[in-house]
Amino acid sequence: MTFRHLATILGVACLSVIHCSYGQSVIQSKKISPELFGLFFEDINYSADGGLYAELVQNRSFEYSPTDRKEWNSFSYWEYITPGFSYGSLDVETTSPVHPNNPHYVVLDIHHVGREKEFTGVAGVGIQNLGFDGIVVREGEKYNLSFFAHQLSDNAITLITSLQTPKGEILAEEKISTSSKAWRRYTATLQSTGNTDSAKLVVLAITKGKLALDVISLFPAKTFKNRSNGLRPDMAQALADMNPRFIRFPGGCLVHGDGLENMYRWKSTIGPIEQRVEQKNIWGYHQTLGLGYFEYFQFCEDIGAKPVPILPAAVSCQNSGGTWRVGGTGQKSLPMSEMKEYIQEVLDLIEWANGPVNSTWGAKRAEAGHPAPFNLEYIGIGNEDKITPEFEARFRMIYEAVKAKYPAVTLIGTSGPFSDGEDFERGWEFATELNVPMVDEHYYKDPKWMMSNLNRYDAYDRSRAKVYLGEYASWGNKLQNAIAEAAYMVGLERNGDVVSMASYAPLFAKKDRTQWKTDMIFFDNTSLVLTPNYHVQRMFSVNQGDTYFSGTITMNVADSTLTASCIQDSKTGDIILKLVNVGNEAKVMKINLGGFKKIVPAAEQEVLTGIADAENTFDHPESIVPVRSGFKASKAFEYNTQPMSLTVIRIKTR
Repeated sequence: MTFRHLATILGVACLSVIHCSYGQSVIQSKKISPELFGLFFEDINYSADGGLYAELVQNRSFEYSPTDRKEWNSFSYWEYITPGFSYGSLDVETTSPVHPNNPHYVVLDIHHVGREKEFTGVAGVGIQNLGFDGIVVREGEKYNLSFFAHQLSDNAITLITSLQTPKGEILAEEKISTSSKAWRRYTATLQSTGNTDSAKLVVLAITKGKLALDVISLFPAKTFKNRSNGLRPDMAQALADMNPRFIRFPGGCLVHGDGLENMYRWKSTIGPIEQRVEQKNIWGYHQTLGLGYFEYFQFCEDIGAKPVPILPAAVSCQNSGGTWRVGGTGQKSLPMSEMKEYIQEVLDLIEWANGPVNSTWGAKRAEAGHPAPFNLEYIGIGNEDKITPEFEARFRMIYEAVKAKYPAVTLIGTSGPFSDGEDFERGWEFATELNVPMVDEHYYKDPKWMMSNLNRYDAYDRSRAKVYLGEYASWGNKLQNAIAEAAYMVGLERNGDVVSMASYAPLFAKKDRTQWKTDMIFFDNTSLVLTPNYHVQRMFSVNQGDTYFSGTITMNVADSTLTASCIQDSKTGDIILKLVNVGNEAKVMKINLGGFKKIVPAAEQEVLTGIADAENTFDHPESIVPVRSGFKASKAFEYNTQPMSLTVIRIKTR
């Protein structure tokens, strides 16, 4: 046995009797985490660029390269066009970029603007972008275009910018003329006169000359909360609807990256987008980092969730270079000579998030438009790292520095990628040695494992670190997967005195662009598929409380298909019952609320149920959806749970 399993089962022992008995039961209570259920976002499955991040132009800064994918280059997803029998040339250069962090740009040399009698369109030399599997535009909607340009010839150059259908029909058009031999940002608003899911953005020079272009960007005017450089509204709203208590970002394996040079460095993700350092995505594509730390923090604030940034522990992913294949490099660590600078980078993040406007990094936050602090409370260091001596030495240095300067910030450690094993055991032992306040556990299991481990946290030692279950899922998006997860989440709630936070993973997956087979929300450019797993997570997340009660729900103790919890939200006084039936038959649970002083009969219930192997798809996105209805509550009642179901009953006491 490990130290965790030697503990008294305090899930019962720490309960205190606070209400009178009713019938044969005694209601006991204990405080649990009020921020138990939240979200985890990682840029996997094209979740950021081409997904939540609302940018419509792909490869906007011409930074794609074979290091992202062997078939990619600076021109990927761009096409060179010369309508009207015009001619010229297009080149990529790096000699004089907009910013050193963004080295590549294109040069258009317009030699001849032609026009033949049979050609009825606009002649010129230019480029067009096809977006992420097409650009979606809608009639009457506005789209904000911006780009950087500088003249390389003496004369001003006139550009026609337009949104066009695949056949070349113009849906929106604006004319822009350059005015400087220095880099300058130009903007225009394009309002569409029609609808298409596969528009292209065209930038066409119609006068002779030479011109450099970079950071060609197109955003819908309607982003979430109408933020500039903002988020796709329907995707962001689906997350806001969950009322998560926190959001963990930006990963995941993305954090420690594919080798030291690919580690996620937060300072590279703030400031104007043309100054951010784009890089390879560990999941096999590219990240512009347009969705960076400022945008993550701002989104958390917009939906009332606490930010939980995860920083590398100064080591790379142990699978760097593909160590599951021959030739991988494995975990690499920053040289000790660089650790002072790296530790300062971690400390600077806290100052950036929480510091006053007259501090060095607080001033940078204010310059971005947010003078008030973000009130950062948590930072995770490392992500399911292999617990090597190199990791331990660097984690220790970071932890001690943060604890010394910012003792109010809770630092979260890691216990590797599995629910048990060498790294898990050593990760917990190391966290205990340092007295780390919270440990991040990760595991992906099948439904049978979850049903066999409903009591996993009952025996955890309450005197040691709290648990953050940062990544978990049941390897499937069928209803039976989601209901098994619901049963497991009841166990998390019951043990909410030791499990402080939990977040399902991964969050998003784009159709035909998916690297991970089990995800919460699937999407394409126009629609979302909310999985049964999403509905379970939302039903738990919007119905959180801070006090757990035992002795309120009874059932056949020998029936392993039933589990339930009773909690209360002290802010509203509401009693919240969560009843899970993973079996194939309806089953009765007995509810005893006699210890509560007042019960308002007019209650609400929400039920998710259906066929076990049913799932939501793009063709049938609402095969499995929860149903809400009124419910008449009383001090004591029996409830007949439907087969393969999660039921949430919310009862007012005021």
